Amino acid sequence: MALRISEGLTFDDVLLIPQKSDVMPREVDLSTSLTRNITLSMPLLSSPMDTVTESDMAIAMALQGGIGILHKNLTPEDQALEVAKVKRYENGFIKNPVTVQVTDSVQEVVKIRETHGYGTVPVVDGEKLVGLITKQDYFLPDDIDQPVKEVMVPLQDLVVAEESLSLKQANKIIREHKLSVLPIVSKDDKLVSLVTRKDLEKNEQYPLASKDDAKHLRVGAAIGVGDHEIDRARTLVEAGVDVIVVDTAHGHSARVIETIRAIKKDRFFEHLDIIGGNIATVEGAKDLISAGVDAVKVGIGPGSICTTRVVAGIGVPQITAIDEAARACKVARIPLIADGGIRYSGDIVKALAAGADMVMIGNLFAGTDESPGEFEYVNGRVYKSYRGMGSLGAMRRGSSDRYAQGHVRDQKKFVPEGVEGRVDYKGKLADYFQMLVGGVKSGFGYTGASTVEELHRRAVFVKITGAGQKESHPHSVTITKEAPNYHN
Repeated sequence: MALRISEGLTFDDVLLIPQKSDVMPREVDLSTSLTRNITLSMPLLSSPMDTVTESDMAIAMALQGGIGILHKNLTPEDQALEVAKVKRYENGFIKNPVTVQVTDSVQEVVKIRETHGYGTVPVVDGEKLVGLITKQDYFLPDDIDQPVKEVMVPLQDLVVAEESLSLKQANKIIREHKLSVLPIVSKDDKLVSLVTRKDLEKNEQYPLASKDDAKHLRVGAAIGVGDHEIDRARTLVEAGVDVIVVDTAHGHSARVIETIRAIKKDRFFEHLDIIGGNIATVEGAKDLISAGVDAVKVGIGPGSICTTRVVAGIGVPQITAIDEAARACKVARIPLIADGGIRYSGDIVKALAAGADMVMIGNLFAGTDESPGEFEYVNGRVYKSYRGMGSLGAMRRGSSDRYAQGHVRDQKKFVPEGVEGRVDYKGKLADYFQMLVGGVKSGFGYTGASTVEELHRRAVFVKITGAGQKESHPHSVTITKEAPNYHN
């Protein structure tokens, strides 16, 4: 059989050609489609890796206009709790708020405060609102056994509103009366929901935040394949997840396609969007689209901690993989997510220009405060731990099924497709995120594109040589002050 060898290009092999432009970076609109039914303000999502995305990262990503995908190296119940933490972080009307009964003691309020962090708790008699209790209403330890009704602020002393009120009107009342919490009640005083001042302030501070129709932050979560993972998806949906990622190393496989079809056929999931991956070919994209996915995730082995290409000899360089898969996605009008290989903000621009609608990031976000990785201190520098989901450590914790090794019981027989390491500490996600976005918008300005869709139409690539790659980086100089958005 004759060899069939085609050319494969990745980020360092190409540059975008600058074009005549009247677009200023500040004018660029980066809003784009995550899935067939979900649009976000920013084209970035964090990777479902156990050193990248748990609830803290997902909250930070959503506040910036992106989204976090929670990793699945957790029990379904713990993963659902992470979903709930994101959903409860910012609300419009808080439905089913945590309450105490009028017959409870202050000890119950303290438990709620310690578990959920709530400083103000509604007091109810059955379902009827009878008061509010705040941390200023009791003293510890003296009042720990006091009945709530003895220390609460009674209903007659509260400002409340009827359930016909709009969120805008509720926020106006909070401002006028300088309230921290506004209870919303029915005509017979049953507690319906809460609106808080804290959430009002968050709305103003994060105008681009990714939110669902109920004004809760959006969040995604990863699952594997098979019936037990469909059960995991059910638990996640009950917790309020917005999108599920069927996340495997080889998305163009029968079990992935079967799992996607099974979820799509189940009426329980009729309002759930599904992302399928990872794939690296036009055929893979077509088959996932036929199975019913709402977005396709592209990337076999481009990640900094992934060894699939050298261990298995498999993969397609990422620019070529995106371009190939985009042929199918554009025809079907299904969003494409480029996953892996991003080292600089310019790589994000290249991924989008090659046909991606969104870009998934692991390495660059792993060094932020919000990642669950551990801090490491080496020779006076600060790092955070970062590992591939195909590393031995991650596989032992539960990700072996992602690499078709879920059946392996003897951990000594795992065949890893990733490594464990550390990355530079980068500080708060919000600051680093905005630096990335600034670089992306600059790239759009150079090409004359004001939107992602326009970049798809206008982008022209040039292939460069090794000398061109060398010329693209700082050279003939000793760097004495590092830039926060450049490393080599």
